[in-house]
Amino acid sequence: MYPLLPDVLQGYGWISTVVGLLYAATIIGLIAVVISENRNPVKSLAWTTVLLLLPIAGMVLYVFFGRNLKNQRMISRRNRRRLRRHEKRTNFDPRREGLELTSLQVIGTASSLTGSQYYSHNSVEIFTDGATKFDALMNDIRKAKSYINIQYYIFEDDELGTRFAELLVEKAREGVQVRLLYDHVGSFKVSNGFFKRLRAEGVDAHPFFKVSFPQFGTRINWRNHRKVCVIDGIVGYVGGMNVAERYITGGSFPLWRDTHVRVIGPVVAALSYSFAVDWNFTSGELLEENPDADARRVHEPGKGAIGGVGAQFLTSGPTSQWSNIAMTFHRAIASARRRVYLQTPYFLPTEGLLRALQSAALAHVDVRIMVPAKSDSKMLTHATSSYFDECLRAGVRIYRYTAGMLHAKTIIIDDELCSIGSTNFDFRSFDYNFESNLFLYSRALNSRLADIFAADLRACERITASAWRKRPVIDKGIESVVRLLSPIL
Repeated sequence: MYPLLPDVLQGYGWISTVVGLLYAATIIGLIAVVISENRNPVKSLAWTTVLLLLPIAGMVLYVFFGRNLKNQRMISRRNRRRLRRHEKRTNFDPRREGLELTSLQVIGTASSLTGSQYYSHNSVEIFTDGATKFDALMNDIRKAKSYINIQYYIFEDDELGTRFAELLVEKAREGVQVRLLYDHVGSFKVSNGFFKRLRAEGVDAHPFFKVSFPQFGTRINWRNHRKVCVIDGIVGYVGGMNVAERYITGGSFPLWRDTHVRVIGPVVAALSYSFAVDWNFTSGELLEENPDADARRVHEPGKGAIGGVGAQFLTSGPTSQWSNIAMTFHRAIASARRRVYLQTPYFLPTEGLLRALQSAALAHVDVRIMVPAKSDSKMLTHATSSYFDECLRAGVRIYRYTAGMLHAKTIIIDDELCSIGSTNFDFRSFDYNFESNLFLYSRALNSRLADIFAADLRACERITASAWRKRPVIDKGIESVVRLLSPIL
């Protein structure tokens, strides 16, 4: 009588009837919600199919992974306006800098999506290994005069994390205001005592979207993946590295290859604004801080820094009206005329981004994608591989990095534009995570990143279409099955 109802309820008369009706109404209600959200039809159809065929499992999956947070506010409009006043608006016209048309189109797209301002004359230093990056960051922290705002997805209590924590405590004892945001799920393995000790020593530490009952199901899927540090409002750090020893030693890999940048200049105000929004959402405190003028004398560009760089800082997340970074990537790739070089640990593109890469390659743009030969997730490695055939047929060149774990998230477009940040080229980063990227406009910086890409190519194996077609049938089958889960991996 009730084919969707577990057998255990059969034969209980009116009770089973009532439960069956409520159960059916719940399924129908969830399907109505999915349809009314007007999402991508493929996603809506997938959720509807799951709810109809596997109603119990479908309900659980939908609660954890299917909810839509679009257009929900993280902070009030009033507080957002107050914070914006501290991000000094210059109304600078980037066309006066003689930028390429591709760059101007990307700048306009990013500005329309988020109000992200273009800042000229920044100094940018690139790091490709954890030891150098953390040495520089800790040196800046030691010089801090007024405040230290730090945000990481993962903050582990290993050797690096412990040294880092001790330094933060030392600065807090000196009277410097130290704030730390860490993602609760990203730092799940870390004992509560580690962060309690930090708080007891004066470090204002908060977990983002703390996952606990009864909020478990409503928070587990939304993660803050950003890596943003601001010191005295003068120097900022953005990129792909978390606070974990493996970023220095490689962990279970021979090495851990990542990219991070240190920036000094007016764009740091945008980093401060982003941190202040997340801090207000998490702690309720409204940060209205200005750069410490005295600190300008102690925070200087590094020897390898490149000056005169134009920059935009772009954030995205599940509460945004648009998929901000994904749409800006799409604009950049679609506008490319000479080359598109992409490094990402996980390659699970949306349909639009996949078509943009294919279209660029078919138009004889040099499109190259670099991924790790083996990532820190076997499932994601298989999912990534499932997209290779479509790319190869369009003329995209694919390289697998064999020297270790490639965790860098960089894009190089033509001769002037590049992007570095926390955003993986996958569904999770585009739809479910809070992410942040610097979009940088500089021929010198673009050339430096292209040289780094070329050096990484020497540690890669190139995938050819003929060889790829000959891989084992079982691998093809696993890839096809795992690909079905791509939107929630």
